[in-house]
Amino acid sequence: MEQFRNIGIIGRLGSSQALDTIRRLKRFLLDRHLHVILEDAIAEALPGHGLQTSSRRNLGEVCDMVIVVGGDGSLLGAARALARHKVPVLGINRGSLGFLTDILPDELEVKVAEVLDGQYLVESRFLLEAEVRRHGEAIGQGDALNDVVLHPGKSTKMIEFELFIDGQFVCSQKADGLIVATPTGSTAYSLSAGGPIMHPKLDAIVVVPMYPHTLSSRPIVVDGNSELKIVVAKDMQIYPLVSCDGQNHFTCAPGDIITVAKKAQKLSLIHPLDHNYYEVCRTKLGWGSRLGNGGD
Repeated sequence: MEQFRNIGIIGRLGSSQALDTIRRLKRFLLDRHLHVILEDAIAEALPGHGLQTSSRRNLGEVCDMVIVVGGDGSLLGAARALARHKVPVLGINRGSLGFLTDILPDELEVKVAEVLDGQYLVESRFLLEAEVRRHGEAIGQGDALNDVVLHPGKSTKMIEFELFIDGQFVCSQKADGLIVATPTGSTAYSLSAGGPIMHPKLDAIVVVPMYPHTLSSRPIVVDGNSELKIVVAKDMQIYPLVSCDGQNHFTCAPGDIITVAKKAQKLSLIHPLDHNYYEVCRTKLGWGSRLGNGGD
């Protein structure tokens, strides 16, 4: 397994608990004589740290691994910035859910030590890239590890659009919006809108209409290499938004064309050896445990 010597740290801003965990992590890594690089945004919250700093964009160029201390939102932001560098990412959970950041703060030293000693799993997660074009010219672009969502923004009106997959017309629709999600994002907004849970190893994309104005409209799962094209109706009165992971947003106009496809670069997500996807789902989604005195 790869040996990690240059460790980057990205943290959740505005959280005293996350800062406390980052201080513990920093001390632990330095005690192991490792080179620690802080993202410059979090470094400002740790005066006197005495460590090398880097912008998030450049962190992947100088690190063998990046550890994210925060919630899934923190890791989503890190993933979009680091995927192009192919640097593996490990998450320590200081958020509410923790689908992606699966090391608990109380286990920090033990679990991070296991990873540094080569006891870990690496999971490849693909991202989506979205582009909005107006009259043939690109006006916005964004990446997403979870989902790309077309929605009305502050308006309460429905959106009208056409959906094409790999150049073939699928349907025209009037709805509150459309979610295009990866397997990683299938347990996020897509799940809330009635989409299926997809195992992270699946090479597939799920398309989920949001409150469609027809009873026959259902989520559809397509090949992960599909290219989706969403054409916003020309005669609409509102200007809908496209959001990537709920963090990057750009405004569309009637007649705009949104294309969504798999991004070439993937995220390498590190897990401890005892990571179990179904246990994560069971814990985070409140699934039932095994029956008492049941069979093995």
